[in-house]
Formats: sequence, C-alpha cells, structure tokens
Amino acid sequence: MNIPNILTLSRIVMIPVFVVIFYMPVQWSYLVSAAIFTLAAVTDWLDGYLARKLNQSTPFGAFLDPVADKLMVAVALAVLIEEHAALILTLPATIIIGREIVISALREWMAEIGSRASVAVSYIGKIKTVAQMAAIIGLLAFPPGVVQADIAIGLLYLAAGLTLWSMGLYLKAAWPDLFPRK
Repeated sequence: MNIPNILTLSRIVMIPVFVVIFYMPVQWSYLVSAAIFTLAAVTDWLDGYLARKLNQSTPFGAFLDPVADKLMVAVALAVLIEEHAALILTLPATIIIGREIVISALREWMAEIGSRASVAVSYIGKIKTVAQMAAIIGLLAFPPGVVQADIAIGLLYLAAGLTLWSMGLYLKAAWPDLFPRK
C-alpha cells in the first residue's frame, strides 16, 4: 500500500459520506457535499501525479483508480438526477453514465484481445473530465433553480457533448477490431 493507492481508496470511502451529507436536511449540505466531491476530484489528479512522480504505480492502483473515478461520478450524477427530477439534467447525466459503461466494456474487451493501446485516454477525454467535474461541483453546490445551477447544467451539456465525441473517437479506434474484414 502506498500514498497514491491510499488516495484512490479514500475516494471510495468518501462516497457514502458524500451521499449522507448530500441528503442531510441542513442548509450547508449542498456546499459540504460539493466540497467532498471537489476533494475527491483533487485526489484523482493527485494520486496519478504522485504515482508517476514517486514511481509508485501498481497494478492495484491501475485497476482501482478508474473504478473509484467512475463510482464517484456515477453516484454524484445519480443523486443530482433525483434532486433535480428533470429531463434537462437527466439527459446529459445518463449520456455520461452510459458512455462510461460502454467505454469500460470496450477497454476490457480490447485488453482481452491485446489491443488496449488503441483505446487509450484521449485529450478530448481530459477536457470532458474537467467540464464534467466543474459541472458536478456546481450542481452539488447550488440547489435547483438558481442561476449557478443553470450554468452548471450548461457545463454538463458541454461535458455530455464531449463525452459523445470522445466515445466516437474510441469506437473509431476500435472499429477495425470490432468489425474485422474477412
């Protein structure tokens, strides 16, 4: 166990804390849940940075890091879908969650056939992640109906658009393996 792996595990531990605080019937629950999600997003960046900088990359960390990321984002989007109870938020949130499932399955299958490198993380995926994290933080920090939440929904649509674009890039890269010419 090393520092990057501990940071990754901390994101998973934060999930139930985040959910409980989000649903607490107190005024500060929005801001505190947004702060917890922000901390999780920072640890996502920090664990990868430290793993590379300290040469502490491990197979366990390589497996757990994307799991922790996807769990945190999916849970945050799920509570936001319930909180907003509106198509305007549900549509981009389900696009983002659906893309994560498709790309995870694609990466797993590509790894099985020895072509994992052809579906590596793209630059568009990194931009999507920043927009997605900013949108989720904004949506967590502000209740539905306030201007800041509306701006965050706009960012979520940007993230959903980038999500579809990056998924298209992944599928294009995997296309020859998915549909080989006979």
